[in-house]
Amino acid sequence: MSYSVDTIFRNAETKHGLTLFEPQDIAWIEKQLFKKSGKPYIKCQVKDTDRPAKPEEIVRQLYLRRLLTHYNYPKDRIDVESEVHLGVEKKRADIVIYDKDQPNARYIIVEVKKPKRGDGKEQLRSYCNATGAPIGVWTNGNEIEFWHRRDPNYFEPLLDIPDGDMSFADFLNKPFTLNDLIERDAKEAQTQPSLKDLIVEMEDEVLAKEGADVFEEVFKLIFAKIYDEWKSGNEDRTARTPRNLQFRNVGTEAEVKKHIENLFEAAKKKWEKVFPDKDVIELTPSALATCVAFLENRKLLNSNLDLVDEAFEYLINKTSKGEKGQYFTSRWVIDMAVKMLNPKEHEYMIDTAAGSSGFTVHTIFHVWEQILRDMNLNLSHLFTSEDKPARCYEYVQERVFAIDFDQKAVRVARCLNLIAGDGQTNVLELNTLDWERWKERSEQTTWQDAYFEGFKRLRKLVAEKDSFRNFKFHLLMANPPFAGDLTGRDARIIHKYEIAKNEKGKYKETISRHILFIERNLEFLRPGGRMAIVLPQGVFNNSSDKFIRDFIAKKCRILAVVGLHGNTFKPHTGTKTSVLFVQKWNDDPEAGELCPYKEDYNIFFATQQTKGKDNSGDKIFAKDKGGNLLLDKNGHRFVEHDLFSVELADGTRTPAGIAEAFIEFAKKEKLSFFR
Repeated sequence: MSYSVDTIFRNAETKHGLTLFEPQDIAWIEKQLFKKSGKPYIKCQVKDTDRPAKPEEIVRQLYLRRLLTHYNYPKDRIDVESEVHLGVEKKRADIVIYDKDQPNARYIIVEVKKPKRGDGKEQLRSYCNATGAPIGVWTNGNEIEFWHRRDPNYFEPLLDIPDGDMSFADFLNKPFTLNDLIERDAKEAQTQPSLKDLIVEMEDEVLAKEGADVFEEVFKLIFAKIYDEWKSGNEDRTARTPRNLQFRNVGTEAEVKKHIENLFEAAKKKWEKVFPDKDVIELTPSALATCVAFLENRKLLNSNLDLVDEAFEYLINKTSKGEKGQYFTSRWVIDMAVKMLNPKEHEYMIDTAAGSSGFTVHTIFHVWEQILRDMNLNLSHLFTSEDKPARCYEYVQERVFAIDFDQKAVRVARCLNLIAGDGQTNVLELNTLDWERWKERSEQTTWQDAYFEGFKRLRKLVAEKDSFRNFKFHLLMANPPFAGDLTGRDARIIHKYEIAKNEKGKYKETISRHILFIERNLEFLRPGGRMAIVLPQGVFNNSSDKFIRDFIAKKCRILAVVGLHGNTFKPHTGTKTSVLFVQKWNDDPEAGELCPYKEDYNIFFATQQTKGKDNSGDKIFAKDKGGNLLLDKNGHRFVEHDLFSVELADGTRTPAGIAEAFIEFAKKEKLSFFR
């Protein structure tokens, strides 16, 4: 009788899986299964004994096969169910590999029975500490982690384990280039934890014990690592031999600290004003080495910076963003908005509530693709770190702007925009709603040091001299804070806005920020300018908010309303939201894109059906029918959604989504930006 491992795993309802293994591995294991006492069994490759073919045993035998055939460990160095003494208690380690030169010394311990990462890691800790084994491996068949026990308190992540004939010292000191990192990243695309998950583990393992400012210290490390990847991406194209990455946990703790500090200082010089000149990495050498080990094998400069976005979203929400009702917009929502508004190279764009500046960064990517196509140049998965034509940099430096009033968010946004602009940025720390105070703010010396160059470029776009009320932007995309009201103490600000008046023409005593942002954003747009803005669903439904809808309709043509899934902003909030797309009325072709006033016109409505996140706010990644993660054309996994079509690694595409449907609508309606 033949057995199917899929059936065994399904019947067991286990957290174990098989996605780490190749189809030929699965075919091999199924040939080893046999019936005994009416149940499936398998013969152990090491002990030559019959064992019940439970999911964890199948994973163990598959990993044993990998140790024997891929890593070339001889069978006589491997044991299973090896006894480990934990005080008076005796346990059995799933797999033990003994040292080549000390046959009785445990070298590597592998844990497969504990299917949860946290449980498996705790088990490994106890086994490695009890035996002195320097390397631990945990896997449940779907995920895998490698750990180096530096001492009982610090277990550092490894990229892999040494081959059977390699010393551990040689393994740790092996050269590692950007190509090695890319290869590693692609190999682990199906199983690697998110950067956010790694940061959470870093907090638990190191940062909490250090008493460190998590945002500041992790930001510094990410900044240094981005610079390391950027430098290799630029140098490797012309160098005879690839540059070795420096963001590596290799050598003594003091040597690691020196390498990372050098990278941080070089990054500060390359991308100025993200960190003060006197800022240094505050972590102790031991803690820094451990954090580097967590981050060293993750490629941050991918084609959409999604990894970095997610990490910064987590870090900032821990400190300030959530308290102010501002939550970063999911990158798939941003990409949909960018595709629907179709930015062009000659157009000026701004985000007035920038957060980590996702709208600006993805607008930049959209226009860069147009420029590279126009110049018949290929777009690679490393284009964030590669040298680009002058037109790309000119676009970023002259035409893309962002504003936010949260200093930490502005620093993150500046970091990402500096990378895109190769050294210049127009991300400004300002209160968008309180434009009357901008002149006063701009005269402060410390503010000028960081922002004045971008501010001078912004001033060129004012509609009236010596006033920061109206501007001449072609595009605006924003997700303003939709929690928190302005009250009587903010009357000076409230009284600037027509939308803040009640039906009797008197100013309201209390009004939500997002309502004022609607009017303020329209003031940034030239006639014919277009906007995408994320708003609470109540703005479109509530009878009490009819005055908002009337105000918008008077000023603009409503192009589209796209309802987002209720999980979009989880875990921070379950507020139901929609994206509103509008174009400012304009009958004068000299003033901007033509959008002549109409009483009656068609509006595009759509609602997201594929949720993208589960009820806990965790991303749901797209998978094929076999349960394997789908990868986009650049080899990156992506969230499952129906907002737009994604080009896959094999050249096919996911089905057309809301953005494609809107583009067809826009062409049929002869909207100016899709003619």
